[in-house]
Amino acid sequence: MDRETLGQRIRALRIRQGVSQAQLAFPELSDSYISLIESDKRVPAPSVVDLLAAKLNCSATYLVSGVSEDVVDELRVTLDYAEIALRNGASAEARARYAEVLANADAVALPDMLHQARWGYALALEASGELEEAAAGLRDLAASASAEADLDHWAKVHVALSRCLRELGDLSDGVRVAEGALRHLVATGADSTDAAVDLGAALLAAYVERGDLVRAGQLAEQLVERAERIGTARARMAAYWEAAYVAEVRGGYEDGAALAERALALAGEETGGDPRGLARLRVCYAGLLLRARPDEPARARDLLSRVRAEISTSADGEIDVARCLTELARAENLLGRPAEAVRLAEEALALLGDAPRRATAGALTVLGRRRRSSAAATTPSRR
Repeated sequence: MDRETLGQRIRALRIRQGVSQAQLAFPELSDSYISLIESDKRVPAPSVVDLLAAKLNCSATYLVSGVSEDVVDELRVTLDYAEIALRNGASAEARARYAEVLANADAVALPDMLHQARWGYALALEASGELEEAAAGLRDLAASASAEADLDHWAKVHVALSRCLRELGDLSDGVRVAEGALRHLVATGADSTDAAVDLGAALLAAYVERGDLVRAGQLAEQLVERAERIGTARARMAAYWEAAYVAEVRGGYEDGAALAERALALAGEETGGDPRGLARLRVCYAGLLLRARPDEPARARDLLSRVRAEISTSADGEIDVARCLTELARAENLLGRPAEAVRLAEEALALLGDAPRRATAGALTVLGRRRRSSAAATTPSRR
């Protein structure tokens, strides 16, 4: 069924209240202007909508959307509940609440709320490990988002899409998404922004995972230079973190650990915070410590144990928890506790399930090494 237009709603309310066009217009507007609005030949400015809503004793939201304030409040509460559930790691609950908003017929008339629900639903899918469905939703969001309207959100959508594609093993597409978005920012003169650093970090991760270490090294240097020029804590933290990742892959574990420490120091300056990002950074740092200083695994193990306790009640998805468990298994192995290492690696694999994921390889590597070591220890030597 077609909804009433803004003009039709104004006319219906005016007639219901026994007010003429001239009376509604006086003294700020003209009756001819009211006539044009009611016939949908003019679209009033937001300030005019607010004025008419006050005169007609209704909300501006109702005039624009036709949705009652009670329904809007109910949808807003549902969205708030979904956001809290997602932050607290209850991805299934968050997914159900976002789906509730998306299924509400009135949400179609509330584009901002509808977009918020679609974005949250995609993140909840990702956190639940439903990567293919999450990537499909993020593609739709990327196609409809506008860098000019909201640069930071536009960048977040493209970063999330690139990340999802990489987790699915589609490294080329993950590179393409991040490269295309970063190229757009450069072309529009928005390359010296936090959004550009975030996209550069996503592209850097994609290069590393694709094995393109030369381009990754070049981009890491550019990213750090750009972040230090911008100067914000968030930009520098993202740049140091990704540069640490490149150093790790290239075998520069001590350099990587130093960069990760700089990123962690900056994390304290962030306002609002990003619990999931901070947990990932700590896991990355602990992994670097294990590789740079394998004779000192206790420090990394203690850090990973704290992170594991935190992420069990945060917005971290199964993949992030599995990565923490995998690094914790490495630490236990170095501490001479092979049984605990195997248990943790198997717990990580159980979380990841049967779907092919990059994180699965890490857990399998730990498990394989431990079993090979056990087999070697029990095989009689040949003389």
